[in-house]
Amino acid sequence: MKDMTDIAAVMTEIGRRAKAAAAELAFTPPEAKTRALIAAADAMKTSRAEIIAANAQDLEFGREKGLTEAMMDRLTLTDARIAAIEDSLRAIAAQPDPVGEVIADWDRPSGLHIQRVRTPLGVVGVIYESRPNVTADAGALCLKSGNAVILRGGSESFHSSRAIHACLVTGLRAAGLPEDSIQLVPTRERAAVSELLQMTDYVDVIVPRGGKGLVGLVQREARVPVFAHLEGIVHIYIDASADPVKALSVVINAKTRRTGICGAAECLLIHQDAVDTIGQGIIRALIDAGIEVRADVALQAIPGTVPASDADWGCEYLDSIIAAKVVADEDAAIAHIRAFGSSHTDCILAEDETAIARFIERVDSAIVMVNSSTQFADGGEFGMGAEIGIATGKMHARGPVGAEQLTSFKYVVRSDGAVRT
Repeated sequence: MKDMTDIAAVMTEIGRRAKAAAAELAFTPPEAKTRALIAAADAMKTSRAEIIAANAQDLEFGREKGLTEAMMDRLTLTDARIAAIEDSLRAIAAQPDPVGEVIADWDRPSGLHIQRVRTPLGVVGVIYESRPNVTADAGALCLKSGNAVILRGGSESFHSSRAIHACLVTGLRAAGLPEDSIQLVPTRERAAVSELLQMTDYVDVIVPRGGKGLVGLVQREARVPVFAHLEGIVHIYIDASADPVKALSVVINAKTRRTGICGAAECLLIHQDAVDTIGQGIIRALIDAGIEVRADVALQAIPGTVPASDADWGCEYLDSIIAAKVVADEDAAIAHIRAFGSSHTDCILAEDETAIARFIERVDSAIVMVNSSTQFADGGEFGMGAEIGIATGKMHARGPVGAEQLTSFKYVVRSDGAVRT
């Protein structure tokens, strides 16, 4: 590695190595990738003490930096969370290998037999903030899909990410795969991010995973294609037909299980006919659970609420705060989501199948949920083992991005000497 004062040279070398590794990973047998991931999980199990110690350094850095409670929660690793990362690595290892899958095939009258076959993207650059588990998730998913990856974690998770990355490298080494398949940018310098965004000779796609500021920076500066991942402005619409017991359970879980993740509910939209029944009960329960409810005028008579301002509509709090608003009907709820949502995850609580069908049809978010906690907005919960992020754009990948979405395809054409007339 070159002198760390020359960031451009450092990043160019990382890119060169990643591209070379990607060329080899493109035809790596599935069994080798599986061995690498299982060995990485084993390494994390035996290195828990070192990972916890590294995380303690990051937590101290975060406290000194004045991180919010939600950001500190994202940053924190415990034995249980490390065990969950290990489980995720094993789950990804057990997933079907997407590379080489025949997506479609057909014959032509000309004698051609055509196959559309999955291929890796090449080199993926992942830029993320305080969640160190992304190091493992992104590294594993890229490996599974035959891609090399350049990881640039947040300055807050610098030591934790290095400790987790060391386990991934142990797995690569155990399987005889190129150690440059999963590289971690070895500096906190922001210049490294700017360089990564411009590396069109080496990087095929950038995946930003973080808040609005990070994603905005990436979209403004990147010359490399980007999988868009906007903030999680998650709405739950409570229809007049909602079941009170289900609605209470889902809303409390969606908001309080973990407030600092992108699937946490940030805004309640309550049908005007449900305000005095389901709505009142849910808002009181949220307040009792320690959630600050920022209510519109129609809900401010409920004791304990706080008046909402215009800034509360379309806000990702990632904290123990939720906005709440009364809407005239389902169409008004849909209009609000279109105006203030981020196309991430939105949910309807209803028993009326017509209302449900209308919501599904007209809400164009990456994830649309029905009578389900939005905390399930996660690749692991979707059966993907993990996710590299939740893409809110419409090009190529959308929703939780797993190994399959990290592939493209090529056409393989065979014949018995066909010529074109």
